[in-house]
Amino acid sequence: MKQKIKKLTLSAMFLALGLVLPFLTGQIPQIGNMLLPMHIPVFLCGLICGWQYGAVVGFILPLFRSAVFGMPVFFPTATAMAFELMTYGLVAGLLYSLSKWQCIRALYRCLVIAMLAGRVVWGVVQIIQLGVTGGGFTWQMFMAGAFLNAVPGIVVQLILIPVVMLSLNRTGLVPFRRMRAY
Repeated sequence: MKQKIKKLTLSAMFLALGLVLPFLTGQIPQIGNMLLPMHIPVFLCGLICGWQYGAVVGFILPLFRSAVFGMPVFFPTATAMAFELMTYGLVAGLLYSLSKWQCIRALYRCLVIAMLAGRVVWGVVQIIQLGVTGGGFTWQMFMAGAFLNAVPGIVVQLILIPVVMLSLNRTGLVPFRRMRAY
């Protein structure tokens, strides 16, 4: 029961952080699209609290932020981001919890796989949404939105998230786990 309350409290903190971090980009969509400030708390929530919490926070965050602040635009951006961020929290948290060792190498592997999975889900949701509304979603649009424009944010995530996790490990707040060999 105590662990559940701790995870719920941390998840609420990550949700709040995800609401506030985009203000650091000055509400300039081009900078936000490059630095991806909402992604970081979702990854951390999945890694620290577990895949279930990461998935829920990831799904709620862009929709809630759109409803409260009007950014990102609800359709098609926030709705596609909801599935993308849900995938990030779910995949990163699940793979990390299933890792034989929880260390920097496992952390990077989980992050990269989660990033790829989330971007694929984002692309599929965009194809469906824009197909229903009569718009088109090309391969070039996918590559630009999922990878080319996101390179600065991907680099920030691949540096910042492991630094945070390593710091939490060193303080003993979120220790890396190693399984015994049998």
